[in-house]
Amino acid sequence: MAKKKESTLINMLLALFVITAVSGGVLGLVYGFTKDTIAEVEAKKNAKAIAEVLPLEGEISYKADTLSFTEADVTTQYPCNLAFDADGNFKGAAIKTSEGGFGGKIEMMVGFLADGTIKGTSVLSHAETPGLGANMTGKFKDQFVDKNPETFKLTVSKDGGDVDAITAATITSRAFSKAVDKAYKAFEANKDRFTNAAPAEEIAPEAEEVIETEEGGTENE
Repeated sequence: MAKKKESTLINMLLALFVITAVSGGVLGLVYGFTKDTIAEVEAKKNAKAIAEVLPLEGEISYKADTLSFTEADVTTQYPCNLAFDADGNFKGAAIKTSEGGFGGKIEMMVGFLADGTIKGTSVLSHAETPGLGANMTGKFKDQFVDKNPETFKLTVSKDGGDVDAITAATITSRAFSKAVDKAYKAFEANKDRFTNAAPAEEIAPEAEEVIETEEGGTENE
């Protein structure tokens, strides 16, 4: 009868190494097969959000760009798509933004017309509580449409702003409002250069997102 191999620390480490290597290889193969599909899905999702938050009439072309904005010594970059008409006139911008909500990061797209008026908002991803914070994807977001942040204060009413918070979901409401406000500040800080920007023939690949946000929180939902 063969002698049973003694279990030692070295043997266990070798076994763990082999398992880890195989698992990593499998994951790498899966990623290789699916990365193009994932990228295509993300591109379609991005294009759909742009059309939703920045519906414009006529022949419109888009140019991918990144807006940099510095506040409290922290510089944040916001991926965006700038919209131009057939004559090259700037018509608006769809800006990707995010903020930490009750359940984690809320990612959004916000559309602004050339004068800074909010044309629309779209939640790209979130982890808020169903039936409470998740209601931000419903009628709550409609109150931002056609509002100009110069006269519409982007904070909830209990904080002195003009936004009616979702019942029992104040943190979500604050996060949504702050994300829109951040996008607006980035828009205002960069809009002077849009007039001279050359339009693209189609929606270009989205710039890499490096948004820094404060996540998490506590909320009575």
